[in-house]
Amino acid sequence: MAKRFNSQQEIDAFLETPRLAMLLYNGPRPAPTGVPVWFDWDGKTLRMFAARTSPKVDRLTKDPNVSVLVTNAVGEPEAWVAFDGTIEISDFEADDWNALLDRVAPRYWDLTEAAYANEIEGWRLAPEAFVALNLAPEKVRSGA
Repeated sequence: MAKRFNSQQEIDAFLETPRLAMLLYNGPRPAPTGVPVWFDWDGKTLRMFAARTSPKVDRLTKDPNVSVLVTNAVGEPEAWVAFDGTIEISDFEADDWNALLDRVAPRYWDLTEAAYANEIEGWRLAPEAFVALNLAPEKVRSGA
């Protein structure tokens, strides 16, 4: 099988298309815990978010070591990119929160649908209900 990524530009193009990422962290069980997350990659930092009171925030506070895996969609040639490192958890300033939502929400939801638009508008009004999950990866791996 031919290698899917031949350059950093191909990896970046792969990451710019709407894809869920799987945040893998050490949870309460012996096996790792994985949850889907929205993400934004700027070439240096992977930006995600979570509800401040979510169980993953509690676990990541205790052990911030993670891997974030982004894969191909069904029907696409096999490919994946993984980011390994330590999550930094921080509060959002309203402007930063809105800028992140402006970038990621339209990738994942059709905001012409009232239910989705209303949900995002509610999130905009409550930046304090969320925390930033930022990962400046120690290692970026790719394959397929």
